[in-house]
Amino acid sequence: MEPPNQPPRRAPDSSPQPEPPIQAQPKPPSQVSKSSLGRRLDKLLAFQGTLPSRVSALAFCESFLIGRRVLVLNRLLYAIGNPITDEALELLLTEDYPNNPFEVVTVAEKLGLRAIVEAMMRAQLGMPLQRPFGSPNVLSPWHKILLNPRQLHQLPTASIKEISTETVIGPTARKPLRLSIPIMITGMSYGGSLSLRLKMALAKGSAIVGTSTNTGESGLAPETRKLAKYMVGQYNRGHFLRGPEALSQLDAIEVQCGQGAFGGGVESTVLSAGIDDHLRKTMGLKEGEDAVIHSRHPGKDAPEAIIGLVDDLKAQYDVPVGVKIAASDFIEPDLEVVARSRADFIVIDGSEGGTAVAPPTLEDDVGLPTLYGLVRAVDWLNAEGIRERFSVIAAGGLKTPGDFLKALALGADAVYIGSIAVLAAIHTQITEVVPKAAPAQMALYTGRYADRLDVDKAAKSLANFFSSCVAEMKLAIQAIGKKSTSELTRDDLVTVDRDLAEFAGIRYAGSARKLR
Repeated sequence: MEPPNQPPRRAPDSSPQPEPPIQAQPKPPSQVSKSSLGRRLDKLLAFQGTLPSRVSALAFCESFLIGRRVLVLNRLLYAIGNPITDEALELLLTEDYPNNPFEVVTVAEKLGLRAIVEAMMRAQLGMPLQRPFGSPNVLSPWHKILLNPRQLHQLPTASIKEISTETVIGPTARKPLRLSIPIMITGMSYGGSLSLRLKMALAKGSAIVGTSTNTGESGLAPETRKLAKYMVGQYNRGHFLRGPEALSQLDAIEVQCGQGAFGGGVESTVLSAGIDDHLRKTMGLKEGEDAVIHSRHPGKDAPEAIIGLVDDLKAQYDVPVGVKIAASDFIEPDLEVVARSRADFIVIDGSEGGTAVAPPTLEDDVGLPTLYGLVRAVDWLNAEGIRERFSVIAAGGLKTPGDFLKALALGADAVYIGSIAVLAAIHTQITEVVPKAAPAQMALYTGRYADRLDVDKAAKSLANFFSSCVAEMKLAIQAIGKKSTSELTRDDLVTVDRDLAEFAGIRYAGSARKLR
């Protein structure tokens, strides 16, 4: 590429050439010193090989500024040039740490950039932070587990057409929930979390592939019920979804006792000023009434009361009734309470689960990772001889077809997904938001760009995501030599971690398999 303001190069010619006219050089911008910034941009551009011959970097920059936003680019030039002065370099290379700007680097390495930024947020706000999409502290070692293909001693499945992904939740219920795939949309509330348009997209996208969506901690919006093929309703701690009119429209009822991203059950409030008329009607709130999520179900102050609630719902409705708990080190005692009820399914929600917003401490430091919660739950149910009584749904940070398969092989009947489904639904529409705002601004009820979401486009993107995942899962199942997602077991897994092998009851890759 030729530099600006210069004619194209020609091949050398032995004939004499006329002297080119002397061209006036453009004046450098008055804001920039040629002696400092000019020389350094010359060196930088020459080093990168972007200029085949030495020209004035300031002339290059000035020609680039023509027709541009000069003020913005001048500031950019200043930001680039000012630190690259002899004085700054000398300071960086000669001064001890107390007077050296490099101290910022070592402090960031010690404390971590996230901790520093969150400390600044806390210093400004003086109140709990609200971080979207859950914790970056991912402790479930899914990447250390691999699936076992079969090739000779057992053969792969002959045809991928033989492989089934049909899933049944609550098979002993009077009206079991029969899904086409073992991937379900988890509870994400309208209002407390997502916008109505995104909830509609999730409902429509899930219907296309024959799976379910979930009300989350909200009421049942008629728009989402109309679009969804299967609707799981959360009997939540805000009591926004109760009563025969709403509950009779559901395909499954989920009694929500805890949430992984919140570390269990804690209270939260959406002020009435942030609730519009449609959401107020959906939640069954009065004018001026706040939406309050309690730490426990109001009026249910003992384990026996929760057991009674589940049993009452079972008696009144034919659909499966389940209990959702956050994974914790008390998972076995919590399961013992659930086992005393007539529940049809159990949701184990790990600490890596997402949410609209939650305090970082609850996201990062409370609860149990999804993999550990799932394994311990399934192991306890098996040890008690009651595994067949319950469908188990794993939730919390699951994001790839490989994650889904491994969770199923560890004992789950189905998996819930949330954050990854939201991002898949938004897909290229995210360009309407990023980089001028965070992606959550198109997803959340309070998002500045929530009304720009194209529901049909988002639903199609979500359906494509599901279809892609299921297609890859079928290929893996074919390699494993099975014919259904429900046939997966821990014998189909191997791990490179000895401790994980012992904990999860799967083969350690560093030991030989004995021939039978």
